Amino acid sequence: MPDKQVIRGDALPNIPWEDRPEGCSDVVWRSSRNPIIPRDAIPASNSIFNSAVVPFGDGFAGVFRCDDKSRQMQLHVGHSNDGITWDINPDRIEFLCNDPEIGQFQYGYDPRVCWFEDRYYVTWCNGYHGPTIGIAHTTDFVNFHQLENAFLPYNRNGVMFPRKIDGKYAMLSRPSDRGHTPFGDIYYSESPDLCHWGRHRFVMGTASGWQSTKIGAGPIPIETEEGWLLIYHGVLTSCNGFVYSYGAVLLDLDEPWRVLHRTKPYLLSPQTIYECVGDTPNVVFPCAALVDAPTGRISIYYGAADTVTCMAHTQVDDLIEFIKANRME
Repeated sequence: MPDKQVIRGDALPNIPWEDRPEGCSDVVWRSSRNPIIPRDAIPASNSIFNSAVVPFGDGFAGVFRCDDKSRQMQLHVGHSNDGITWDINPDRIEFLCNDPEIGQFQYGYDPRVCWFEDRYYVTWCNGYHGPTIGIAHTTDFVNFHQLENAFLPYNRNGVMFPRKIDGKYAMLSRPSDRGHTPFGDIYYSESPDLCHWGRHRFVMGTASGWQSTKIGAGPIPIETEEGWLLIYHGVLTSCNGFVYSYGAVLLDLDEPWRVLHRTKPYLLSPQTIYECVGDTPNVVFPCAALVDAPTGRISIYYGAADTVTCMAHTQVDDLIEFIKANRME
């Protein structure tokens, strides 16, 4: 047990967890059970990856990206008792929406799920004349009520903060283009009502090495005594295409567009067979993190090679120490 509770949050005694393997010195380590969700966990799926998981009831629930065998990108609900073995609904989510202009489904991918006050908010890359950020809320993971899209196309990686900042809803996003964007920085935006978004602020851009092409926010930011802990992905363009890795950054609690410390080296890069071989080789893409505040344990869900879903683990004290000791100057 840590000397003090670094994470500002609740206990999650049933967090799926594995201790650091003997002889491993990495600050983030992979689950020995990877991949925890195979590409064919439902009959119609080609792949299941880049998915979001939260505590729900006595277990866990999630929204999963399931590309079907016609390669349409869709969102499905899943439930689990232990966070490892999942029962995923074979039918995609049918969002309830009062406005047919935005409610007509084109595609949906790379969801995040955020518990906020009395409900869960889902953000995802929503197809509306190009990719933008869709928002919906649910209390039961049965009925999902779709709200206005947050931004104009083109945008991806919409990630909400789990509480209001100075009385406003807050979100990170990554403006992009129609295609497989060869650029991208992270921005912060605020809203009084989850409909009208403004006060856009630049958070951080690309840097050398593993994050030199584009970056994007990953799981919901974790509130700590040191700042908002954000795990984010970065992309390098190699001679054989994009390589996705992930790192972490600490953002100011009151002004989250201010970067306090940011990792220069990555935390995890594609190195195993299931991360290097798949529909899109050389990808690790984090979308969710479960947190047990008293112990400081963090379990990270990430997509591997755009094909399967995996898990990694870290301790918040070790992670923050690593970020500071290996910070970008």
